[in-house]
Amino acid sequence: MSVRISRVLHAGYVFESKNNKIIFDPIFENPFSHNCYAFPEVQFDHKKIQKIQFSAVFISHYHDDHCSFDSLVHIHRQTSIYIFCVFDEMISMIQKLGFKNVYQLKANDHVQIGDFEIIIHPALDVDVDSIFQIKIDGLNILNVVDSWIDDQTLNVLSKQGPWDLILWPFQTMREIEVIAPTRAASATTNLPIEWIDQLKILNPKYIVPSSCQFQHEDWSWYNHALFPISYREFKFQIKQVLPETATIRLNPSVSYVLDQNAFNLTIPLDWVIPVGDQNIDYEYNAELKPPSTSEISKKFAALTDSQTESIFEYCRNELIQKINSLEKPTDDYFNQNLIWKLSIYDHNGQGTDFVYQINNSEIRILTTTTEQISWFTEIPISKFYAALNFGESLTSMYIRINDCIFDSETENKILDVDIIDDPLIRCLFNKNFGSYQQAQLHRIQLKTGPLFG
Repeated sequence: MSVRISRVLHAGYVFESKNNKIIFDPIFENPFSHNCYAFPEVQFDHKKIQKIQFSAVFISHYHDDHCSFDSLVHIHRQTSIYIFCVFDEMISMIQKLGFKNVYQLKANDHVQIGDFEIIIHPALDVDVDSIFQIKIDGLNILNVVDSWIDDQTLNVLSKQGPWDLILWPFQTMREIEVIAPTRAASATTNLPIEWIDQLKILNPKYIVPSSCQFQHEDWSWYNHALFPISYREFKFQIKQVLPETATIRLNPSVSYVLDQNAFNLTIPLDWVIPVGDQNIDYEYNAELKPPSTSEISKKFAALTDSQTESIFEYCRNELIQKINSLEKPTDDYFNQNLIWKLSIYDHNGQGTDFVYQINNSEIRILTTTTEQISWFTEIPISKFYAALNFGESLTSMYIRINDCIFDSETENKILDVDIIDDPLIRCLFNKNFGSYQQAQLHRIQLKTGPLFG
């Protein structure tokens, strides 16, 4: 017996047997998550997708690069949706999209879809991610999605072997480091030692470098700063530690047939359309100097006067109310008296500054101050607006933190401060679940009627 496995994009895969067709983490958009562009480049034939009868959809977690309503909208509403998500609100939102059969997965669930058995394993972040084990006709496949595996789950998985195929998230992503690039530690192109140890234990016949199949805009410095590990480097390092394991690159649309004896190339998907060179690789540049936030802001379209004023009004009032309503930050640095400067840049690269005093985690705006700043946040105004109105994610906002040199006392104090405790980040993303999907749902509901009944 055999199973056909096809790559869609990022963590998206289609698994097909003779009688069933299951899709995992479907993404039919380019770009997705606002400005994550398919790498290599692809397009999608949505009319063909709308005619496909999937047996089920499995979604590993609620992040917008795995659960996107602009992709789900192309799937027949009678299709069963299985999603790992601890928030009931996501189930409700998917139902409002028109799906009648939506199931909330939990760790250790077993789901039978025809000849497929899907087992849900907990990931390192048990409240966010999940890992899929797929069993069919004696074949044993592990889809790690873009999760990390903890020791307890690894112990369980080691007893579930042998493994015919593992879809492994091959990229270490410097999504926090690019926010504060002048203060980030140097990257390594080596695979994390935890991955090496885990893969030695799991010892699969075949491994596919999976997830993180995207770049940003053509001009973005992120394209050479976000992903230190290339396909080439991953394959080389796996060969050193697992010489009997074959590393197979699956680009979007590419399909293989897996059976007990082989993993062979077959006819690709006809609704994922490759564009240009499909064997390009990531090129990390450790010496790259990032452009200023002012320069980056010039790449984005101008806001209207009313949109611009809405951001400034937010900074004068709502931001203060929001931060004062939040629980105290985890880092003591923000529970003392300090001066925070927020600089917002328009499409001309012109900055508008707001200066705040934070004292015991409470905040107030200052009109003038002679004190030195002790925390500095910069952001393009268009991205600020998108975060508030469209649920744009942190990864694509080009926010920049502490790109300056403070006095020596402040420099010593901020050495170990968590960047995520930045006041603007906390304000925009604290307990703001599902904002991306909410914005998508609102936009879709404004259209005249659903695509399917």
